[in-house]
This record gives sequence, structure tokens and C-alpha cells, in this order.
Amino acid sequence: MKAALNSFKKKLAQLGRSMLVPVTAMPVAGILSRIASPDMLNIPLLKSAGDIVFGNMDILFALGAVVAFAKAKDKVSPMVASLLSILVLKSTLAALDETISMGIFAGIIVGCFTAWIFNHSKDWKTPKIFDFFTGEKFVITLAPIATVGLGYVLSFIWPPIQMVLDGFAIGIAKLGAVGVFIFGFLNRLLIPVGLHHVFNSYIYFNLGSYTQADGTVVTGEMTRFLAGDPTAGLFLSMFFVVMMFGLPGAALAMYKCAKKRKSEVKGLMTSSAITSFVTGITEPLEFSFMFVAPQLYFVHALYTGLAGAVCYLLGIRIGFSSGGNIIDLVLNWGLGSNVILIIPVGIAFFALYYFTFRFLIVKYNLKTLGREDDFIDSEEITEEEKNATLSNKNYAYIAKKIVENLGGAANIENIGHCMTRLRVETKDASLMNLEKIKQMGVKGVITLSDTSVQIIIGSEVQQVMAEIEQII
Repeated sequence: MKAALNSFKKKLAQLGRSMLVPVTAMPVAGILSRIASPDMLNIPLLKSAGDIVFGNMDILFALGAVVAFAKAKDKVSPMVASLLSILVLKSTLAALDETISMGIFAGIIVGCFTAWIFNHSKDWKTPKIFDFFTGEKFVITLAPIATVGLGYVLSFIWPPIQMVLDGFAIGIAKLGAVGVFIFGFLNRLLIPVGLHHVFNSYIYFNLGSYTQADGTVVTGEMTRFLAGDPTAGLFLSMFFVVMMFGLPGAALAMYKCAKKRKSEVKGLMTSSAITSFVTGITEPLEFSFMFVAPQLYFVHALYTGLAGAVCYLLGIRIGFSSGGNIIDLVLNWGLGSNVILIIPVGIAFFALYYFTFRFLIVKYNLKTLGREDDFIDSEEITEEEKNATLSNKNYAYIAKKIVENLGGAANIENIGHCMTRLRVETKDASLMNLEKIKQMGVKGVITLSDTSVQIIIGSEVQQVMAEIEQII
């Protein structure tokens, strides 16, 4: 039972990683679409370039899912197969039942289905005359053909599922402020296991529908808002309050409570707060207290939901393309409603986060940055290892030691990264030395199962990953 649960958690974490592909593609598309809108620069050609991304989210999700689950270092073949397969599925469903609308779920299912075919067919043996088409390229032939059958099955299975999902959307909407609170709370609560993208995706890309002037139908809170839907944005306004005001308040509290290394803590908290305010990327700041003080993180999740409920009750309606940051606030101000109220609400939440975090840290002696107990590892640490922290930018050495302490390149079955984490699957857990990895200056190590770990690097994860790719 435990093994099955660990396997399920691992698969969900991989699925969460796949959600990052479309999310990464959205900022530029959203900015293009917004600044080219009729009420701004009014450049239809530029707007259509941005809108094309929102019109093909299912394709992006298919690519994301196949990248997450295909077991290969070179994933070009499964990606090509996934692209062909999602086009085949859309055509098949349209021919069988035009009323079926799977949205992003079509992409997720096709991506997982293609990865499954790839993982099972890449080692199949065939007559030598077919060698060119087999091996890792075999999926390009098999997946689109198999997807026709998948489409036929889904034409029976999906309609009742679609009714349930629609009911969920309607139910959340009918709950009003309570529904928004639940969404905000779960949105943050799922971040530690990397599954918030799974939960977000339905709200962002499938909740509700809106028909534009040219007849194009778009779905999802994010896409509907950017398309000009006057009812969209109620589920998104909370993030401006939390990312621009609440979390910076938490950062100030942690700095004020630090007992040692004040200048270092000040630098880390300042840079993390600015990152949250300007870009909407919150992981560097959230990870600084998520594991050392989970009580604070639970409060943070509650306050995110509370911010959503308050914004809903005040009729604050604003959306984003990249996140609840100052850039999106300025660009999308004209599309929203009661946006000016973000400022007083944000100031109130800055104070709420600051005083709550400061009270809890002091009262319960929480070990946030600058308050850690002195610790001497019984295992000898070399001077070279002591100096090999991310602060000195020695990415090559850090990558080398991470690979070494994961059991070597041969023990790494799959490795990838999101905005702040390395996500690793190994073959033999006994070969890993996670304590040594923690000594490399990383921000934390999460064990999802015996062979699946996440190494929290921070904003420099891409540089570390680039060095790891040179090794393996």
C-alpha cells in the first residue's frame, strides 16, 4: 500500500511538472495580446500572435505531459508524436461528436498516452527492414494511429466527465467568496508537493467560457480575462494582494526576527520580496519558511484564500498573463474593475502578514532564516565543500557533487527542473547520499519516495541543470 501511494505521489508530482510548459509560454503571449488590444496599441496582427498561444493550450499541455513522462534523454521523437496525436484526437472527436470539449485535458491525456506508448515500444524488436522507423522513433508511427482508437473511447467516456467538471465549475462559482477562498487556500497548500499547477490549470484554462466578437470561444479565468470577458478575474485578483504585498510583509518579519547573519538574511529577503513583487515568482520566498516553519506556510495558505474572499466581496476583478505582479497590474488595469482597491487591501495584508509572522516566529521560536540552531555535522566536510555554495556561483562543482551523491549518472533515471527545483528519479535509493547534497548550499531536499527526490536550488536552478546535463 505504501509503495502504491509513493508511486501515485511521484506520478502526480511529474504531472505537476508538466503544467509548467504552458505556464512558461503564457507571459510573452499575454503581454503581446494585451498591449496590442484595441484599448491600447490596437495592432491586430500582434494581438493575433499572442492569441494563438491561448487557442492552442491543449497542444502545449500535450507536449508538457509527454516531456514529464517519456523516459529518454532525447525527447524529440515523443514530442513529435504527441503533437501529431493531439491533432489526430481533435479531428477524431470533431468527427464523432462536435459538442465534446475536452480543453486542456485532451492535451494531458494525449501526452500521458504518448509517453506510455513510447516507454513500452522503444525497445521492441522488428525486422531489419523497418529499423529506420523503430526504436525511439517508433512512437511517431504508433501513437497517432492508436490515438484514433483513444478518440473513439473518449467520445463515450468524456461527455459524463464533462458534465461533472461543468458542475464543479458552476458549484465553485455559486459558492462566491467561499469558492474563491477554497481555491486560494488549496492553490498555496499544494505547492510543497508541486501539484498546485494541476489544480490551477482547470481554473486558469477551463473555468467558464466567453465568445469574442469574431466568434472565437475561449475558456478559463486567465484566458477569458485577457480576451475581455467582463465576468473574469474574480479568481485571480488575490494573487496581486499576496505576491505584491503579503509575502513582502512576511519577508520583512523574518528579517526583523533574525538573530544572526542579519546582513545575509536582509539580502535574501529583499531579493526574494522584489522577485515576488516584480515577477510574481514566489517560490524563493516561500521555500525559505515552508519546511523550517510549516505553521507559517499554513497561515500563508489561509491568508491567500482570505485575500481572494476579500477581493471577491469588494468586486475587485483583474487577471494576469504571467502572475500577480506589478507589470501585469499596470498592463491589465484598464480591463479590470475596482482595481484601485488592490492598493489599500494590499497594504492591509502587508501588515497582516508582517505582524502574524513576527508574532508566531517569536512566540514559538520558529527556526526561520537567521534563527537556526548551531549544528555541527558528525561527518567531515572538506573546505572545498564548505565553499561550494550557490552564493559563489560554482555551478559546475555543485552539479558534479549532486550527480555524485545521487549515485552517479548511471543511477539517474530521469532529471528535470522547474522554476526552482531539480526533480530527480533514481534507480537505486541506497546509492544516494542526501545529507551530502544538503551540504552543497541547496535550500532543501524533498523525498517523495525512496527513489524520487526534489532538490530545491532556487532561481539559479537552470545554471545548475545546464552543468548537470554536461555530466550525464
